[in-house]
Amino acid sequence: MIMWVLLLALLNPDTVYLNATVVTMDAAATEAQAVAVADGKIVAVGDNATIEAMAGPETTRVDLDGAVLLPGFYAAHDHFPGSGRVALFSVDLNSPPIGGIETMDELVEALAAKAADLPKGAWVRGRGYDDTLIKEKRHPTRADLDRVSTDHPIFITHISGHLGVANSLALEMAGITRDTPEPPGGVIRKDPETGEPNGVFEESSSLVTRLAPSLSAKDRLAAIRWSVEDYVEEGVTTTVIAGGSKNSFLDLQYARREGLLSLRVVVMGRKGSLEDLSPGEAGGFVSGFGDERLKLGAVKLVQDGSIQGYTGYLVEPYHVPFMGDASYRGYPRRDRKELVEMVKVLHRAGYQIAIHGNGDAAIDDILYAYREAQEDFPREDARHRIEHCQMAREDQLDEMKELGISPSFFVGHAYYWGDRHRDIFMGPERAARLSPLKSAVDRGIRFTVHDDTPVTPVKPLQLVWDAVNRVTTSGKVLGPEQRITPLEALRAVTIDAAWQNHEESLKGSIEVGKLADFVVLEENPLSVAPEHIRDIRVLTTIVGDEVVYAR
Repeated sequence: MIMWVLLLALLNPDTVYLNATVVTMDAAATEAQAVAVADGKIVAVGDNATIEAMAGPETTRVDLDGAVLLPGFYAAHDHFPGSGRVALFSVDLNSPPIGGIETMDELVEALAAKAADLPKGAWVRGRGYDDTLIKEKRHPTRADLDRVSTDHPIFITHISGHLGVANSLALEMAGITRDTPEPPGGVIRKDPETGEPNGVFEESSSLVTRLAPSLSAKDRLAAIRWSVEDYVEEGVTTTVIAGGSKNSFLDLQYARREGLLSLRVVVMGRKGSLEDLSPGEAGGFVSGFGDERLKLGAVKLVQDGSIQGYTGYLVEPYHVPFMGDASYRGYPRRDRKELVEMVKVLHRAGYQIAIHGNGDAAIDDILYAYREAQEDFPREDARHRIEHCQMAREDQLDEMKELGISPSFFVGHAYYWGDRHRDIFMGPERAARLSPLKSAVDRGIRFTVHDDTPVTPVKPLQLVWDAVNRVTTSGKVLGPEQRITPLEALRAVTIDAAWQNHEESLKGSIEVGKLADFVVLEENPLSVAPEHIRDIRVLTTIVGDEVVYAR
């Protein structure tokens, strides 16, 4: 009894959360009623009576009145603060179900409205158009954007982020002509009759966007503020920036000093070529440098593009031939030899590596590079990643299991693009295996699912719904054999996401010693009807025992 009293005095919790359904997400999938927190960390998990007895006179008691307490959601692959940048400084060109653009005229009108509010010569930027969803079923061209303005340089980005379109003034400013050589790993599309650039760029938008002025420090801070609110309203307590930069890290440090960074951020570095890997790389800060609020994660490479942009790299040709070419399979960002060299440099230096690979041919390249690096420089528990991993085959999943590779699946494709993957890009058989989550579960592969925001809105519960139901926007089920259980899907946005980023000792489950990062939900995703999961409301988001969002 004396020892128990001493222990209670020592713990002296700051807060106790009572009368909840606590879904701990621990290894045993334990449920509890209450949690005690001290100094921003969990000190006890148990029944109401036990936790209530720990409370002292200074302890804050939070009665959750039957609500559901989960570990905070972990957004495993996004482009924070991209949602804020798009919302505040770009024109939303998304089609339903995300936005409202359904025709080329509506796209032009939306951009023209923005141009009318800007001084002559100012850049007009837009994002999110989808050539497969607008009535005309094609990309805009320079001619379409010239209808918006010839006094403003204009550049708009495809929903995938892998293609974009410039108007004539932007092309002129960038010096892009019929004689401009094709960029490495990209394509400048040409008019088949004139040979002139038609304004569309594949995997090479920076040829134009590099000329657009950067946002001011004030605007960058505003984007961070907007995005923080966007994320915490959805219950996200940690996000991973999939390809940050030194400047973005500095912006986040400043936002933190200003008290604006109320969630936690893991920043991936971004490397584009062998030349980009400086000789001092091995002596620099490697994955994991930082603290519980802001740290460095993996280094991100890109090996192919977007399947819905016809730039994903496949073993077999696309279902509907691209521009009439029945043999077209997309293309890699670089040859396999260069990828191997890049991976070896980073692997040997101790970095975690995350490589974007959508098509199965790109995934072949990535797995080959990881195997070569491990054979030359064996390293335990590297937890290298494959990002998006849409078209992974069964044999590739076997190899991932063997090599200890962890995929991060963009499972939202089943909802947002599933009908077009089935009918246009992949065909019924391959589309049914899009994001093969059940095949990964069956092999014991730990994985995450993600939104790739701002490609799609940050909505962890939508991701869980996608993984459990695999229903497309037309209401059809895409690959029912790849559906997983709600518990397995929740793991992919909590504990397995923390594990994938070497943070399982701090985050991802409600266990003693971990950070007090929670999301409070109105209903339990494990017990509601599967089709209702995405409709569950987030009531409160808590980071380090501080409420950062409350409905």
